[in-house]
Amino acid sequence: MCRHLGWLGRPRTLAELMLEPPHSLLVQSYAPRRQRHGLLNADGWGAGFFDVSGGGPPRRWRSAAPLWGDASFASVAPALASGCVVAAVRSATAGMPIEASATAPFTDGTWLLSHNGVVNRAVLPTAEGAESVCDSAILAAAVFARGPETLGELIPEIGAADPGARLNVLAADGSRLLATTWGDTLSMLHGADGVVLASEPYDDDPRWVDIPDRHLVEAHGGQVRVTALDGIR
Repeated sequence: MCRHLGWLGRPRTLAELMLEPPHSLLVQSYAPRRQRHGLLNADGWGAGFFDVSGGGPPRRWRSAAPLWGDASFASVAPALASGCVVAAVRSATAGMPIEASATAPFTDGTWLLSHNGVVNRAVLPTAEGAESVCDSAILAAAVFARGPETLGELIPEIGAADPGARLNVLAADGSRLLATTWGDTLSMLHGADGVVLASEPYDDDPRWVDIPDRHLVEAHGGQVRVTALDGIR
């Protein structure tokens, strides 16, 4: 159910992050290595990033088509650089619309958010401004309404209301990168130039570390903190 990636650090191009690594999001769109649910991520893709100059709302490029078929993005991605990026390729939940507005990353004008998983929409807190009727968009609206800083409290609450939910969330505001693991995979590569959080490693660098299930990752100011989410058993 989707693969996503977040970067926080020195400016890197979208091509460096999404297209060029040997197991990039591009490859994960048709041949993911660690995906537990679904075989392909062909129901759209999205990239969100913040201007390198700082300030202003995040920029987004989203499509309902497979990433492997977007020659326009492939030609422009080497020229788009940012120090904070959230990107995803999508495998739509059964019954959910396949449209650009249902594709991560979602935004409230300040934060970018991607959801890898599935959740019963009926258990989500009521929130206005969802970009689509899909579960991920409604979850994003609920997170924005509560504040992404409260992910450590909100995700366990939603998980308790829907025991079958998978709630891997990735959020960024230009200077912070947050992520949760709840029912799916997440790996981290933390180097001198920044940190990558990804559903699965995009290369075979031995420095990748797998984040345990039901944990919160917070990256800010060159530091990374990983803590257990409330309710872990």
